[in-house]
Amino acid sequence: MKSMFLLNCIDENFLQQCLKKIQKEVVFYFPVFCEKTQEKIISICTQKKINIAFFSSFEKNNYQTKFTQNSNNFFKKIIQDYEKIKKENDFVIVVGVDDFGLMGDLSLNIALAKELNAPLYTKSQDENHAMLNFLLSQKLSEFVLLKENEDFTQDLLQEYAYKTQARFSYELFEKAKADKKIVVLPESFDERVLKASEFLMQNEIVDLILLGDSNEICAKANSLNINIDGVRIINPKNSQYNEEFEELLYETRKSKGMSKEEAKKFVQDKTYFATLLVHTQKAHAMISGASTTTAETIRPALQIIKTKPDVSLVSGMFFMSLEDRVLVFADCAVMPNPTPAQIAEIAYVSANSAKAFGLDPKIALLSYSSGDSGSGASVEAIKEATKIAKEKYPHLEIEGPIQFDAAYDMLTAKSKMPNSKVAGRANVYVFPDLNAANICYKAVQRTANSLAIGPILQGLKKPINDLSRGCLVEDIINTVILSAIQAQEQGE
Repeated sequence: MKSMFLLNCIDENFLQQCLKKIQKEVVFYFPVFCEKTQEKIISICTQKKINIAFFSSFEKNNYQTKFTQNSNNFFKKIIQDYEKIKKENDFVIVVGVDDFGLMGDLSLNIALAKELNAPLYTKSQDENHAMLNFLLSQKLSEFVLLKENEDFTQDLLQEYAYKTQARFSYELFEKAKADKKIVVLPESFDERVLKASEFLMQNEIVDLILLGDSNEICAKANSLNINIDGVRIINPKNSQYNEEFEELLYETRKSKGMSKEEAKKFVQDKTYFATLLVHTQKAHAMISGASTTTAETIRPALQIIKTKPDVSLVSGMFFMSLEDRVLVFADCAVMPNPTPAQIAEIAYVSANSAKAFGLDPKIALLSYSSGDSGSGASVEAIKEATKIAKEKYPHLEIEGPIQFDAAYDMLTAKSKMPNSKVAGRANVYVFPDLNAANICYKAVQRTANSLAIGPILQGLKKPINDLSRGCLVEDIINTVILSAIQAQEQGE
């Protein structure tokens, strides 16, 4: 179903034209909505035997409070309600905001339009038309601005690829819930993990396993007033799987010098035990790192699960959810100084990750220069990485070396790399080393109000993911959801 955002009273001829051209696939969105307009639309839709519903994105008298309390959750609720009503009807009228005056209405309705990916329509005789055109060009230059009596074509109503933070979060939640997976969290003593478990179980997003003594875990949850009903608890010290896991680990690692006694000891380690649960398909994914290092999380996975057949290394990527788009940054977590061949492989697995989560990957191999404009060891390494990547993965759209601004901004791209298919459109950013990647993702996260989700580990046969030791409850929830979706994509 397509979307349209109208900024003033509806034009009947335009409505008729829309219905004729795209039949049932249009949603009209506008803040100025009167009974006469409603009657007109109902009449037209009744004649065409179209099921119609009216959706108010704000409840009068309390919407301002809801919006200011938590705008991201507020928009996510709007998206959830909107998507539900779309499925139930042929035609939906979305009523926007008209209480804050021109500037207030415009700002909030533009935010709503982005959430619904809707082009804009204004009537040319409107007294504020010139001002609206100017404001829209400043705020939303990518949106199509339809004008009265303009030749109407289907192309003008293309689906926009805006992914706001609320939209991205909503899509991830829905995808995870559609095919529930079992996720194991070994750090059950951590309050943040318990709070995340409560949210995940109450919203029926995944099934969970916590590791440790059930009496101790339940006592701590009760003391914090956290409900973990439905969570399965397994104690690695005396579980029914210990003998099986000891033998499996010993057979896997005996060539590296591991004894049976050492295997028995390692199995009682929560991280090793959780990894073995995933390896034996008793769980689909594991998340650790709230209180352990990245190395401690990855080491058992490399020893037991290992990398995919076409991948030689593990790398870490972040989803950077900005105001209206989602980017992939890699490698921000694992490889300090990757070689050109490793950078090419990181580009490949990052593109696969992007595709798995609904993005069409356009990959930028970053440097301090674009094209042939600069020289130096780092630039030459990226040139070599680009050459390797294009030869090894010819189906991918890759550009490098390229500066971040040329990769991200269309105007800069036209100036610096006008013939590039990736410049100005990149959504997968591969950095030359861990130093640059880690600094950049934290800078964007803190200064651009970006939601950083990750690191998500890439290259392993099964989903094992790492948390930052400073992670928030929301970070744990997001990482669990992403891990569950990774398991879906891998057919777990």
